[in-house]
Amino acid sequence: MPLPAFLVAGIVLALVGLTLLLLILNYGQLWFQAFWSKAPITFFELLGMSLRKVNARTIVQARIMATQAGIGRDVSARRLEAHYLAGGDVPRVIRALIAAHRADLDLDFDRACAIDLAGRDVLDAVQTSVNPKVIDCPDTASGKSTLSAVARNGVELKIRARVTVRTNLQQLIGGATEETIIARVGEGIITSIGSAESHFEVMEHPDTISKAVLQRGLDAQTAFQIVSIDIADIEVGENIGARLQADQAEADTRVARAKAEERRSFAIAREQEMKASTAENRTRVLQAEALVPKAMGEAFRAGRLESAAAGKNGSPA
Repeated sequence: MPLPAFLVAGIVLALVGLTLLLLILNYGQLWFQAFWSKAPITFFELLGMSLRKVNARTIVQARIMATQAGIGRDVSARRLEAHYLAGGDVPRVIRALIAAHRADLDLDFDRACAIDLAGRDVLDAVQTSVNPKVIDCPDTASGKSTLSAVARNGVELKIRARVTVRTNLQQLIGGATEETIIARVGEGIITSIGSAESHFEVMEHPDTISKAVLQRGLDAQTAFQIVSIDIADIEVGENIGARLQADQAEADTRVARAKAEERRSFAIAREQEMKASTAENRTRVLQAEALVPKAMGEAFRAGRLESAAAGKNGSPA
């Protein structure tokens, strides 16, 4: 037989009451904390976060921070939850937005989430934008402590520079990193020194180098804006020009010696050829002289030698 209506209603109310009790036990503290922080959130939203494997405490605390900082209107629980599900760092994004809001920087929630999901440290970017940082050129991690450049007079200068940069939030996504800034600044310094007439000009006015480098717009398409370039140290190195001239002179001397040796070898070979030719001619003379007695004997036997002698004396043959 069917259950009485009041019993069914009692069971339903008991289930509803049990459900509410479980919700209160699990999420009562979070709900109460959000309510008194003027960042209200419903029990069903908290339950949905649990079903979607979202850390409800992280979302609630982030929303409370945003509300207390005055940016809660643009940051809803659903948007925070979406960023969490995308793999973002929700607390760090909120702290970055609060820092940007306090410093009056143009950074909205969507851009902050995009920067965070791109793998950049959004909080560090905002802090660097407010408080510029200094990077060494060259980078000490590369194992080099100075840049080496040569002026037109051939003297080497070893330079260490410091580059002050602030983050460009508008180009942080897709912009080049610190390594590009260091490489461009190093290239600019070397080029500027290379165009100087002598190293004395550079040592006398090092600020001209930094000004010339700044005018090149080296921070284009990067995630940073160059505030200043300061020459921290200058040392005079080798006289590269003199060393190259000495090396060239040594090379020319070696070439001249090689050519002289070649001429000497050619003369010796020619002398040997002439000696051989003389010996050959002498052999031919000796061979010709050896044929004279033989020819005289044959002439005597043939009577040609006597006839020739009679003819000379005037008697008939």
